[in-house]
Amino acid sequence: MSRYLDPKADVVFKKIFGEHPDLLKSFLNAVLPLPQDGKIVDLEYLSGEQVPVIPEFKATIVDVKCKDQHGRIFIVEMQIQWVPSFMQRMLFGASTAYVRQLDKGEDYHLLQPVYGLGLIASIFDHETPDWYHHYKLVNIEKPEREIKDLQLVFIELPKFKPASISQRKLQVLWLRFMSELNAKTVEVPEEWLEVPEIKEAVRLSEEAAYTPVELEAYEKYWDAVSTQRTLMTGKYAEGKAEGKAEGLFEGELKGIDKTLQALKLLAQGQSVAAVAEATGLSLAIVEQLSKK
Repeated sequence: MSRYLDPKADVVFKKIFGEHPDLLKSFLNAVLPLPQDGKIVDLEYLSGEQVPVIPEFKATIVDVKCKDQHGRIFIVEMQIQWVPSFMQRMLFGASTAYVRQLDKGEDYHLLQPVYGLGLIASIFDHETPDWYHHYKLVNIEKPEREIKDLQLVFIELPKFKPASISQRKLQVLWLRFMSELNAKTVEVPEEWLEVPEIKEAVRLSEEAAYTPVELEAYEKYWDAVSTQRTLMTGKYAEGKAEGKAEGLFEGELKGIDKTLQALKLLAQGQSVAAVAEATGLSLAIVEQLSKK
């Protein structure tokens, strides 16, 4: 019986989409708002570009950058747990890719559109059931007038439900693959295997396709995610205990500041108890930070 690995993990995500352009092309054509006459025909991978690091979630972000035959640039990032700075990171990365298309002295008309796609394995917008969020520059008074050169798409995988008949079949199948496949999967739906690209992605998700070193990295990845989720839960609790009117986001930011302060004190050799008293963090959280 095959054991499948979760494609949302960095080592699996990059093996599928970072090494096989045909699979990435199929995925992007399925989930991005591209016109029928503007589908991607061919892709080439781009070297990594400098993007701002989100320290508290560095281990949970994986990215793939590529360019199609028209020169359009696509940035794909997988984020396990949402943090507010992720949207800014995506905007920064897409903007950087847009600017770096030109060498000094070249004309602006050579610039090609940049699409940023963020796949989120948690819910960040609790005010709407919508799972697909498309951002672009528009004229406020006349929204039909738009600038298409920079667009961002965020997909909340936990909200996705393949119930709407208006959704494109290939989009539904790819998003089901991303949201449903994991280590508990025993049998893959037959309709997934009817699409050659998804069938290949399933094969690349089988445990047998990975070396012992890759499997160790996979396990460490989820250990890191679990630790980070625990820390974030503590940060939310700290913020809520403060009774801030701004709610969870301010609590998260306050928790991050306390965490950074705690790390600095621990690095100076102070005890767990002393750091907990100085920062207001719980002993359990400081103990976890000390072990890291």
